[in-house]
Amino acid sequence: MITLKDKSNNRWLGQISYAQLKFLNDELTAEHKDDQDYWVNRDALEMLKARGADIDLAAIIEKAMGDKDEIEFYWIKS
Repeated sequence: MITLKDKSNNRWLGQISYAQLKFLNDELTAEHKDDQDYWVNRDALEMLKARGADIDLAAIIEKAMGDKDEIEFYWIKS
């Protein structure tokens, strides 16, 4: 399993599968090959959904955003 955490405060956001992590890696731009963090805004979230994001993955990101327009999060193996 993979744990997602808010980059600003290390708050636990949820757990995802390796397949869900692969989807994020495939769909979002990495700054370098060992990149473990992502920045997602509302438009990017909608793009992920349109490209077939797993409903649970999308829900974790959407809940983490709350009333904000964006979130930056990172992943760790758990």
